[in-house]
Amino acid sequence: MKRTGFLLFALAPVLITAAVYGATSEHAVADAKGGRPPASQSPAAGGRAAVERAGGRAAVERAAGDTAVAAGPAGLAAPAKKELAQQIVASAENSTLNWRTAYGYIEDIGDGQGYTAGVVGFCTGTHDLLTLVERYTRAHPDNGLARYLPALRAVDGTDSHAGLGPDFVAAWRHEAGVAAFREAQDSERDRVYFDPAVRLAKLDGLGTLGQFIYYDALVMHGPGTGDGFQGLRERALREAAPPSEGGDERTYLRTFLDVRRAAMKAKDPDRDTTRIDTAQRRFLDEGNLGLDTPLRWQVYGETYHVP
Repeated sequence: MKRTGFLLFALAPVLITAAVYGATSEHAVADAKGGRPPASQSPAAGGRAAVERAGGRAAVERAAGDTAVAAGPAGLAAPAKKELAQQIVASAENSTLNWRTAYGYIEDIGDGQGYTAGVVGFCTGTHDLLTLVERYTRAHPDNGLARYLPALRAVDGTDSHAGLGPDFVAAWRHEAGVAAFREAQDSERDRVYFDPAVRLAKLDGLGTLGQFIYYDALVMHGPGTGDGFQGLRERALREAAPPSEGGDERTYLRTFLDVRRAAMKAKDPDRDTTRIDTAQRRFLDEGNLGLDTPLRWQVYGETYHVP
């Protein structure tokens, strides 16, 4: 999958809330990363207390959001809907509805992100593949990918294959035959992409289709600002109010899809956008806000159907 930048999305709700409450961005980011600002930027007496109060309010806000999300309908997180979401994403990413065949997928697709691999296209150039292997290695130290961690750290943020190459490709495919590694991919997909997308969509007042639209965008664009998911969402929010702020759900989702499509075309005018045009927008135009089956859509000229 092509990504336009990355942040650890688990931090995003904290950073967003901190911004809402007026915490300075440099201190919010520093605290979120576990670091500290330089002494020359440290808050003066009273300033530190204000930042701490903002952090406390952020925690309260997050807890309230979690309560609200838990109290609502499962939406895309319902088992059948979650399975459907993986099928629709796989139709665009791997030209199949059988998304489980992608655990061992790995290749450099020439997008400047190094190797793309696994169920949601973890990339060696965008940190998420490195994080996956690090977390997997902590739980299973003797796995077949652990010896590539130094090389993965060295190429992180680049498209380099240095220290990887055919041996790494073979090791990835072999490890994909291990149940624990498949489970690790599922867990990291949910932690970094699925769960945050569903949570944020619910907080924006979106139903199951909207939650999927957020998930697909997050998987493809990554969680970053700019042309990453957060940047796309911020642009959409400037143009249309979400349901949580009294806006019309269909209007907001059309705006989000317009913003996303424009960003894809701005980067590459020849970019295929059928995953939006003849899939997600089709569901929206049909009024299928619940993403209910049967579903029929096209991606890259191929037709898919879920009865």
